[in-house]
Amino acid sequence: GHCVGPSSEEAGKADSCKGCPNAAICASAPKGPDPDLGAITERLQKIKHKILILSGKGGVGKSTLTKEIGLALGRRGLLVGLVDTDICGPSLPRLTGVRDEEVHNSAEGWEPVSVDDNVTLVSMHFLMGDKRNDAVIWRGPRKNAMIKNFLKEVSWGDLDVLLFDTPPGTSDEHISTVTFLQQCGGVDGAIIVTTPQEVALADVRREISFCQKTKVPVLGLVENMSGFICPHCKKESVIFPSKYKEGTGERLVSEYGFPLLGKVPLDPSLMKSCERGVSLEEELGLGRYAAAPDAGASAAAVEVIESPTITSVNSIVDKVLSIMKHSA
Repeated sequence: GHCVGPSSEEAGKADSCKGCPNAAICASAPKGPDPDLGAITERLQKIKHKILILSGKGGVGKSTLTKEIGLALGRRGLLVGLVDTDICGPSLPRLTGVRDEEVHNSAEGWEPVSVDDNVTLVSMHFLMGDKRNDAVIWRGPRKNAMIKNFLKEVSWGDLDVLLFDTPPGTSDEHISTVTFLQQCGGVDGAIIVTTPQEVALADVRREISFCQKTKVPVLGLVENMSGFICPHCKKESVIFPSKYKEGTGERLVSEYGFPLLGKVPLDPSLMKSCERGVSLEEELGLGRYAAAPDAGASAAAVEVIESPTITSVNSIVDKVLSIMKHSA
């Protein structure tokens, strides 16, 4: 059944709550209008689009995809905010190269960390000071309060899009984020990330079910780790063969009718870009080159142009931009 939401009087008690792992948390949470919703709404009114990056499974590349989409949109002149809602395992600060930064207070609120001229980021990592290697052992209410602070206290300013990197599953962080967004102006939808293996299929179906129950539109699917690009011969190999002729991305698209935004191959260059905290284009060198190299183009420029990973990522970004324009 439909999720009634944690603020409902029926939260944790409705028939649709039976079997939900968060039923007890929702049942015990304070009811009635949240006094902070007005402040959150005021912050979010300056943000044109809000998009969630979701997957029922861990380790499929949500943070990597969030990083690549965010930095690519920034390179195209959009003002982008990144919210790392993975309270216990924040990774965006490393992937974007700003691990040593901190969130500072100003008259406007918490100032998000600048990744570059057009992209800013907030993460639990920035609030831990010299205890960044300590485990965050928090129950649901404390996680919920921190996510509320990311929306209420952070001085995001005017943004074209706010991207939410999420932990795996359909737990407290997801429910809180979706509830706050829906109560304070809405959410454009979610991009769901999967991998080709069969083991990912059931987890992603649960994530799709979560979106359907919470009325979050699914904007499309991305199949990550789709083949392997050899760094020597540049040819592609299938690392996760399926007994079917298609990967989980195509199967889910056939099953649900959502668009397949793209298939991103396993690429050592993409891994290196995450380790260095830069975009894939920057890792490869010369992303500024046009679609066809001129006579003086370097080997690095040709590599960028011939990189199927760059081609796939840019295609995904083009589709995300198109979705944003149609929902404006």
